[in-house]
Amino acid sequence: MGTYSLQLSSENPFRSILKTLEKPDGGEFGNYYSLPALNDPRIDKLPYSIRILLESAIRNCDEFQVKSKDVEKILDWENTSPKQVEIPFKPARVLLQDFTGVPAVVDLACMRDAMNNLGGDSNMINPLVPVDLVIDHSVQVDVARSENAVQANMELEFQRNNERFAFLKWGSNAFDNMLVVPPGSGIVHQVNLEYLARVVFNTNGLLYPDSVVGTDSHTTMIDGLGVAGWGVGGIEAEATMLGQPMSMVLPGVVGFKLTGKLRDGMTATDLVLTVTQMLRKHGVVGKFVEFYGEGMRELSLADRATIANMSPEYGATMGFFPVDHVTLQYLKLTGRSDETVSMIEAYLRANKMFVDYSEPESKTVYSANLELNLEDVEPCISGPKRPHDRVPLKEMKADWHSCLDNRVGFKGFAVPKEAQSKAVEFNFNGTPAQLRHGDVVIAAITSCTNTSNPSVMLGAALVAKKACELGLEVKPWIKTSLAPGSGVVTKYLAKSGLQKYLNQLGFSVVGYGCTTCIGNSGDIHEAVASAIVDNDLVASAVLSGNRNFEGRVHPLTRANYLASPPLVVAYALAGTVDIDFETEPIGTGKDGKQIFFRDIWPSNKEVAEVVQASVLPDMFKATYEAITKGNSMWNELSVASGTLYEWDPKSTYIHEPPYFKGMTMSPPGPHGVKDAYCLLNFGDSITTDHISPAGSIHKDSPAAKYLMERGVDRRDFNSYGSRRGNDEIMARGTFANIRIVNKHLKGEVGPKTVHIPSGEKLSVFDAAMKYRNEGRDTIILAGAEYGSGSSRDWAAKGPMLLGVKAVISKSFERIHRSNLVGMGIIPLCFKTGEDAETLGLTGEELYTIELPNNVSEIKPGQDVTVITNNGKSFTSTLRFDTEVELAYFNHGGILQYVIRNLIKQ
Repeated sequence: MGTYSLQLSSENPFRSILKTLEKPDGGEFGNYYSLPALNDPRIDKLPYSIRILLESAIRNCDEFQVKSKDVEKILDWENTSPKQVEIPFKPARVLLQDFTGVPAVVDLACMRDAMNNLGGDSNMINPLVPVDLVIDHSVQVDVARSENAVQANMELEFQRNNERFAFLKWGSNAFDNMLVVPPGSGIVHQVNLEYLARVVFNTNGLLYPDSVVGTDSHTTMIDGLGVAGWGVGGIEAEATMLGQPMSMVLPGVVGFKLTGKLRDGMTATDLVLTVTQMLRKHGVVGKFVEFYGEGMRELSLADRATIANMSPEYGATMGFFPVDHVTLQYLKLTGRSDETVSMIEAYLRANKMFVDYSEPESKTVYSANLELNLEDVEPCISGPKRPHDRVPLKEMKADWHSCLDNRVGFKGFAVPKEAQSKAVEFNFNGTPAQLRHGDVVIAAITSCTNTSNPSVMLGAALVAKKACELGLEVKPWIKTSLAPGSGVVTKYLAKSGLQKYLNQLGFSVVGYGCTTCIGNSGDIHEAVASAIVDNDLVASAVLSGNRNFEGRVHPLTRANYLASPPLVVAYALAGTVDIDFETEPIGTGKDGKQIFFRDIWPSNKEVAEVVQASVLPDMFKATYEAITKGNSMWNELSVASGTLYEWDPKSTYIHEPPYFKGMTMSPPGPHGVKDAYCLLNFGDSITTDHISPAGSIHKDSPAAKYLMERGVDRRDFNSYGSRRGNDEIMARGTFANIRIVNKHLKGEVGPKTVHIPSGEKLSVFDAAMKYRNEGRDTIILAGAEYGSGSSRDWAAKGPMLLGVKAVISKSFERIHRSNLVGMGIIPLCFKTGEDAETLGLTGEELYTIELPNNVSEIKPGQDVTVITNNGKSFTSTLRFDTEVELAYFNHGGILQYVIRNLIKQ
């Protein structure tokens, strides 16, 4: 038994169930906490995802952070889950990408300084669980439609991000337990799936399930591999790194039964968009979804990962697929050793965490049940502004015309009838060209959702092959790109001999990372941009992504559709979304014959044959051996040594934030809100992209002004995502989305607001600073689903820096509410059936929220009265959901709570 397990077993009240796992051929794999040894019949009824929470609670039980009564709550899940009971959870590791990793490392560096200033040991600020950080969000599609794009884009990436990369490299040396995967390696979630995921840990002889929280909402992709994982705010992740248990409400679990198999020609993307719509309709926010049924036998690991990836889009905390024979086959395919796979299977079978279809169906109980026959799935896309607005392909043309007609909204652009068919003439590199509403100007095979799936990637390549052989071409002004999730994709595309056809249509590889889906689409051609802007055209982007919120993909593409990689190629060839693929030709072939969608679409058999012949284990081994060695540009980065960071006040990338300035050992206590103005008044579905954009920095924005004042040329602005290590820029970028709709502006769209006392129309940042200088608190009013989208900690940090003290909404997205709590902002919900409109609130009132000065007098979920200066008052629900969240509020935030507790130890 290793030292780690000895230490745990000597303190753990469950040490009597610590057993040894024998190898089949003699010897030992290690020791483990045995669930069957509890002899509790309730275990057999628990969903597999809940069994992972149970094992974690047992293994980490010290009667301090995790108590025996917490274990009992989980064991009694069938009875306790409907009651919103709170449990602690200690994940096995933390996953970061660079957009979230930089601010996380900034905060850790800052916490070390704060520890120093308070007389503590700064080296106590160190990750206690493994931290995997993948640099994947920095690559911009500057160069496309070129076979030299990868190298050109990577050189530009390093030029722009040299300082950030050097900072992360410093962090990997300064902090223990931190692995940094260099730029150019792939998308974080695909690297996690193919390489980083352990499935079962063996730490100094103690075996336990892999589980992970990540600072990207699509961390859920790993659930497809049977690893429990989900997105959390960066703030919460930092506390997890430092050994704090996550406080969570024990979730209900929706059982999702899959039967049958997909019909010929259907893709994993068609399936996931169907599942997303079903689950969104059912309502799964705050719940786990667990997939089961005979249809699972027919579902590849890559297809499972696609469904798990889009958990945030259907609203669930996780979309979980328990480990079975398909999982084990994938682990072998991706280069995990036979010894490792044998250990994983033996442990999970021994601990009742493995699904074996040859055994009788389990007695698992779920909170609710849904069912889908895979044969009912039909081709579809989603858009034009939300991932869950699914459109069957056969209805797409009619739906598009409805969107042109409808008033401005999620499914409307309000284009007058007489303007809908206009054709705009423009000149493209000396050639006459034409654009209409719905024409595609960006077509991108991108994002974590699809680029890990060989079937859809090779399916796209087969579409390209058939199209090229028939003589079809993509219009030269459409910005086409291919951003593989890892180097493995490039290897199997090359092996198949199909990459050349993608290149011929303009889908050459642009880089390895998260590109168009995060807003790193780069500029479109100036002539195309002018034609769109000057004529108010509703231009389209089609991408194999998971997010299509307004203003995210590109400022000039108002219609953004999510589609499978093969469909991205098809729409690029058609050049428009205004097409009925069943009845209208995609184009004209080299012999003058009309070519239809059915002529270029591959069968499942064709795709399966290419996958079988082209995707090989050696590709995974070779790719990830190379990753650990880095690349020449990364290896040549020089970084400072030392465990305390030397802040450069002139840096526009890395800046010391003010979170801990003036901090003392005494918690400040809870705060109410007195006579606050409403900074912004929103409707429904304000996303974290609206609150804290990740994309380009607009030339007229406060952030642009700040950069130009410091001598940064416009071409070097980079993106908000890449500037997340600088609080000055991020505060100025808060609510800077050019498509944001604020009711104070009476119909005008854009990142401005009204300073209520003076009536001045100002940028949100300038208005916030004006309120601050006047000594005024501010609040935000919002509708339903406030903070949906990416798990973006800056969507909470930014408002805090602007002086926002509370947000009152109809409902919150799970991660965003947690982030607000972590930054000391009060989340409140209107009572059911009420909102600002029904209560007659204009947003021009003064708002007072009274809370007791003693945190012990505040209860999670209690009613709070909000009083306005015009005599109106209303009751709202205080959305501090657990006692631990109240403790964070008492300390002024989660990081302050962690520092004070570390010093006390």
